[in-house]
Amino acid sequence: MVKIAVMGDYDSIYGFAAIGLSTFPIRNNNAAEGSKILKNLAENGFGVIYITEELAGVLAGEISRYRDRLFPAIILIPGIRGNTGEGVSSVKKSVEQAVGSDILFSG
Repeated sequence: MVKIAVMGDYDSIYGFAAIGLSTFPIRNNNAAEGSKILKNLAENGFGVIYITEELAGVLAGEISRYRDRLFPAIILIPGIRGNTGEGVSSVKKSVEQAVGSDILFSG
């Protein structure tokens, strides 16, 4: 079974614990704390890591280290403060890379 983690501010992620996911609240989107936890999760068998868009903005450099790896899959989710659009953009870029073109283009 794949281990799944959720990282972000407490208010945005606490509900995920109710469905059995491992939650890792990061105080004030602290870059050092978030980077350390992300690295620990990646090295300890977590196959999927959900990260709030706001935290992902702070951890962009660290997240980029895992972009070309099969595991962990890092998926951006909106936080309690709303959607920044970065999650959708990230998925779009992954699809473009996989199929070689923008399948959502409606020009």
